[in-house]
Amino acid sequence: MSLLALDRYLMAVPYGSGWQGWRRGLLECCFFGLKEARACLFVGLFFLCVLLVPRAGLWGIARYDVLLLLALAIQGGMLAWRLETVDELKAICLFHLLGVALEAFKVSADIGSWHYPDPAWSKLFGVPLFSGFMYAAVGSYVIQAWRLFALRVEHHPPYWMAWLLAICLYLNFFTHHFIGDYRWYLAACALGLYARSSVVFTPYDRERRMPLLLAFVLIGFFIWLAENISTFFGIWRYPNQLGAWSAVHLGKWSSWSLLVVMTFTIVINLKHIKQRVHVPV
Repeated sequence: MSLLALDRYLMAVPYGSGWQGWRRGLLECCFFGLKEARACLFVGLFFLCVLLVPRAGLWGIARYDVLLLLALAIQGGMLAWRLETVDELKAICLFHLLGVALEAFKVSADIGSWHYPDPAWSKLFGVPLFSGFMYAAVGSYVIQAWRLFALRVEHHPPYWMAWLLAICLYLNFFTHHFIGDYRWYLAACALGLYARSSVVFTPYDRERRMPLLLAFVLIGFFIWLAENISTFFGIWRYPNQLGAWSAVHLGKWSSWSLLVVMTFTIVINLKHIKQRVHVPV
């Protein structure tokens, strides 16, 4: 079965639509899990590469360079298999550029928030270019989930407010080193902006609803878990992990959740997605 055929199957209602009780709950949970796994295709393949590529690299090619080549191959495959459109690829490239810019700032000698210990030809300003795909993976997940779950958003704040918040969130990742961390003030702004917002999704044949803020927090949590796995395998290290590995500070969960807010703001401006976003007049 091709991936497009799998997508058609997941979004169809082949059987059991009239079930009730525990059987319906189990059916919806199964389809929810399948759709989530499918939406994580890029994420899953990319982090599988992270886990399997040895630190010494492959075929005489450094690990970071191998990961870049594999990430490009995965991204090219998704475009070739029509799992992503050209417009969606443009948004994903934007995530990549924003991610690399942030990484370059964070690993600079003056900041030193973390560092990439291994050598590579594909390093730019101390940042291996594959790292941008970690940010692009979040955008890819949101785009895939939007289609598979037939997502729509109710009571989204005005776009100019969402964009202003997204820009401030991104800038705070840079400016908090100089003028203080305004993360929690921005989180309070996000809470106010999105307090009435809901995301409507279809696990199987019926629409379900959850607060959009809860979706941001949940996605941020799973990114935090992925970050723990990546640092455990030495893809990058925080200063407190140089002697021996330790779990990434729980505070990073909030940072990732706020980054998801920014990612979501970019994704909903895609033309075919914007049509399913309700902004009260």
